[in-house]
Amino acid sequence: MALVNIKIEGKSYQVEDNLTVLEACRKCGYNIPSLCSWKKGECSLASCRVCLVEVVGARGLVASCAYPVNEGMEIIISSQKAMEARRNSVELLLSNHEKNCLQCEKNGHCELLEVSKMVGARDKKFVGVQTEATIDEVAPGIIRNTGKCILCGRCIEACKNIQGIGILGFERRGFKTIVAPAENRSFANSPCMQCGQCVLVCPTGALLEHSEIDLVDKAMKDGKFVVCQVAPAVRAAIAEEFGEKIGTNGTKKMIAALRRLGFSRVFDVNFGADLTIMEEGSELIERIKKGGVLPQITSCSPGWMNYMEYFYPEVIPNVSTCKSPHQMQGAITKSYFAKAHNLDPKDIFVVSIMPCTAKKYEKSRKEMEVDGVRDVDAVLTTREVAKMIKRCGINWNKLPEDEDWDQDLLGQYSGAGVIFGVTGGVMEAALRTAYFYLTGKEHEKIAFEAVRGLEGVREASIDISGTTLRVAIASGMKNAKALLEDVKAGKSPYAFIEIMGCPGGCINGGGQPYVKPMFLPNEDDDILDTYRQKRASVLYQEDVNQKVRQSHNNPDIKKIYADFLGHPLSELSEKLLHTHYDSNREKYPLKK
Repeated sequence: MALVNIKIEGKSYQVEDNLTVLEACRKCGYNIPSLCSWKKGECSLASCRVCLVEVVGARGLVASCAYPVNEGMEIIISSQKAMEARRNSVELLLSNHEKNCLQCEKNGHCELLEVSKMVGARDKKFVGVQTEATIDEVAPGIIRNTGKCILCGRCIEACKNIQGIGILGFERRGFKTIVAPAENRSFANSPCMQCGQCVLVCPTGALLEHSEIDLVDKAMKDGKFVVCQVAPAVRAAIAEEFGEKIGTNGTKKMIAALRRLGFSRVFDVNFGADLTIMEEGSELIERIKKGGVLPQITSCSPGWMNYMEYFYPEVIPNVSTCKSPHQMQGAITKSYFAKAHNLDPKDIFVVSIMPCTAKKYEKSRKEMEVDGVRDVDAVLTTREVAKMIKRCGINWNKLPEDEDWDQDLLGQYSGAGVIFGVTGGVMEAALRTAYFYLTGKEHEKIAFEAVRGLEGVREASIDISGTTLRVAIASGMKNAKALLEDVKAGKSPYAFIEIMGCPGGCINGGGQPYVKPMFLPNEDDDILDTYRQKRASVLYQEDVNQKVRQSHNNPDIKKIYADFLGHPLSELSEKLLHTHYDSNREKYPLKK
């Protein structure tokens, strides 16, 4: 990559020649505000005009997020002309932005507010044309409020570039322009995955998760036996909500905080992940031995399941019938655990703490119940549970780090369960157990590093006693399309495919803490390229630290099959732990 010589504010620098002015300035220590640009390669249409700077020789001011650097360029950020233009741009955005900032759920994370402070914007400098806002609260996963939208276009680009769907666009014209699905439909009436990647990049409160904190509050007030179960990826990110660096393991403090919130049990969904491997791995082996439909495709990601039903119903026979780990664990809590403690399943309220907005939709699907009892009653994102901790006045920094998960039938888990939270983790966990079942011995290295990595699509060939098992992994639906087209055409060479709806897997789920490029501390300047790796490293390290690293060796898993389920794929397992999918979406009315 070639370097070019540029000047910023009169000082000389050398930067890569493929950068924009905005990227080059940030690399050199200058913080130019921007709202439509999120990170390298993920800018919308230079629409917000908040990053205007002077470039000597250019006609007028330029949008630094879209203007490339070149040899000898001179950039001026602090001229009166540039500063006034940036302030005017923000003031125009504020004029048409719904107020009530104190009540806004994005308060504390609003980039518009931060940028307003940076440029010294004056509220009510301009009077905008206020149009009636669309507030879409129908879908279980995501809420949309056009009154808070600043038309930056980030969500449009995320849906198009990450998932390859593009259900969002600019609707109407002039002052009436909004961002919406076609014809301003609800997300519930659009082919939306509910993945929440649009929520992650939204700089204001225009897109948010559909909060279920009030459901949890009511259950506790009503005296329910409220159980929480936490997904593996949450521990890799929750500390960020309390000012700690990305890549901090928040497990112990999180457990302590959840106990102080009043949950009757604090369980780890890693148990459910181990259970999933037992069922899904057995399903794969049965398909291989009995000539079943291959490749088998994982079913842990509800965003991917939504996408599949909308766009690739032809591959339903390939998809594992296993419920996702938290749904499995919810069903077990209301059967096995309830029976052991003489509890009425209807008195148990299961709260899943997830990195995902699509899980809110998943738990509401009509088939996610057994004998009329819902597997899971509420889903909280990582951000929501952080709000609960903060509102109770719990001081994160003073929480003890010596508390552990409840060890009550569902307490023990393996390292294989932990890595479910990162792309390739489900595949690796399944391979550890499949290898044992097919060979009668453990894999000598335990880890299958060939399936690791954060690339959008990966493939590997695994040797199992002379038999080569070809596998593939994809995260983000745009990346998965080529694999799915081959499956649909009947020419896929793989036996097993893992698909995750979010790039990088659950560590980058739509319910995880926001990563805001402009407001990162200096020591984390590279974080937009590495934050997924840093979160993933938390899970891989916890896997290494576990005494048991294969799902089939988890003592609590052995016990539940011996005492309750019988064996994987048993009749009771099928009833509690498996489900089905259908392209006819009307079969799945949303349940509150």
